[in-house]
Amino acid sequence: MPGTRKLGRPTDHRIAMLRNLVTAVLEHGRIETTATRAKEVRSMTDKMITLGKEGSLHARRQALAYITKEDVVKKLFDEIAPKYSDRQGGYTRIVRIGPRRGDAAEMAIIELV
Repeated sequence: MPGTRKLGRPTDHRIAMLRNLVTAVLEHGRIETTATRAKEVRSMTDKMITLGKEGSLHARRQALAYITKEDVVKKLFDEIAPKYSDRQGGYTRIVRIGPRRGDAAEMAIIELV
């Protein structure tokens, strides 16, 4: 079930971190983060792209409520979502890249397919 990992953060910090990570994925196309964070980001990113495919004003306002930058929402609705119009989900890919040097946390790249 998505959204059940606590990621060692208080609720407000965790929600803000996930919003920023989803915004970064949509803005840059790919980011490098830990594997567990990537799994959480994947579900929300897919939900945002699904809202973009819907294309209504209500969907745009829902996306604006979650994504932290207005220009990223514009990019989502104008560029990203139309690319996935014939796809039924699975808009992101997680590639594991090994342990981080400092604390050996499992790292991953999450990117748009």
